[in-house]
Amino acid sequence: MKIFIKTYGCQMNERDSEALGALFSAQGDELVSDEKSADVLLFNTCSVRDAAERKAKGKIGFMRKLKKEKPHLIIGVLGCMAQRLGDELLAELPHLDFVLGTGQIHKAPEVVAQLRAERSRLALTEPFPEEVEMLGAHGESSWSGQIAITRGCNRFCSYCIVPYVRGREVSRSQESILLEAQSMVDNGVREILLLGQNVAAYGLNGDIRPPADDHSPFAELLEKLNEIPGLLRIRYTSPYVSYFNKRLIDALSSCSKVCHNIHLPLQSGSNTILKAMNRQYTAESYLEKVAQLRAAMPDLTFSTDVIVGFPGETEEDFLRTRALMNEVGFEQAFIFKYSPRPGAKSAELEDSIPEEVKLERNNILLDDLKARISAKLETLKGSVVEVLVEGVSNRNAARWTGRTGTNFVVHFEPDENCTPGTLRKVEVSRSGGVSLFGRLLPEDK
Repeated sequence: MKIFIKTYGCQMNERDSEALGALFSAQGDELVSDEKSADVLLFNTCSVRDAAERKAKGKIGFMRKLKKEKPHLIIGVLGCMAQRLGDELLAELPHLDFVLGTGQIHKAPEVVAQLRAERSRLALTEPFPEEVEMLGAHGESSWSGQIAITRGCNRFCSYCIVPYVRGREVSRSQESILLEAQSMVDNGVREILLLGQNVAAYGLNGDIRPPADDHSPFAELLEKLNEIPGLLRIRYTSPYVSYFNKRLIDALSSCSKVCHNIHLPLQSGSNTILKAMNRQYTAESYLEKVAQLRAAMPDLTFSTDVIVGFPGETEEDFLRTRALMNEVGFEQAFIFKYSPRPGAKSAELEDSIPEEVKLERNNILLDDLKARISAKLETLKGSVVEVLVEGVSNRNAARWTGRTGTNFVVHFEPDENCTPGTLRKVEVSRSGGVSLFGRLLPEDK
């Protein structure tokens, strides 16, 4: 069979799709990039924002015509939207054959085989079984790979439906993660990205209370991964700020392979809004953690998530968010206009901020971000940075691209020894809007 997989949403969805593709490949099926040539269309969906659901539904709706042309075609929806809507999707999209929630994605090959033998329609949205090892299968190896170390979330932020569509927080065993990482490195992977809704809570058995200062299973995992020969870099996303205790900060600063870049969701700089969001920290405690992290790693860079226009957000609340973002100096930020999600606690509140106000606040923060990035990149001119080579630039085939441990993209002309997944040094000559340009230095002898 020929299998087409389309992914919407976060890196967890991307990882699930990779594992899903590997499961089909293992039984002899062919993954294809053209939906028109496929026998099976799989849409791995996101439900965190309304726009993601509308985009996925629109795409699936267009497949109605293709289904008429190819009656044998099987179409399935998987992931968070599938978990949230279940049978409703079968009713809304009559050409859809099956729906698999986040806890049943691993059953896709079995379900497809069943539907080919006896055409029917079904929706499976049972919780994720703990004994399934997080879809540990991987696709064709490259220099970079992802490992899901936790699944689900226990934070229940008022605007978020992740705990409802991905379930409660579950951590994998350290042994299974290390075995998966070693296997990936043996197959050529040089950089691993650890994934979870709150990776810093790894191994805490769902306890939402920040651990004691001397206890961090996540720190222990990072130290073990840091010892794997051949692994060059370790990244992770996303952590919750309260879990950065002394034990974890010490590990981050001492593990040479852990990148000095942290995606640290803020959401708001107003304590009033943070409380309404059920974000269990204050603006002051957030800044305190940032200061502790920077004291341990002076070159550390930060990215973040921010929501503007949350119900009740005043101009003063917004200005506090803007001031905090500028104080931290985030090098990257994902800024979203609030939209209520059915099932989330905040959906009970009046969506009181006009869309034009949300847009204005969104654009102000984006303009601030653009100015900050430009100023930061200027300071790196003339410096020598180490990059992990990624390959040919998407914008200019004459150049290659690499990324620093602090997550800056660097473009350069390759030499005959350039290979993806190797560490090289580049002398920065100029900066662009969001990236750097430089001269590749000869390899150290």
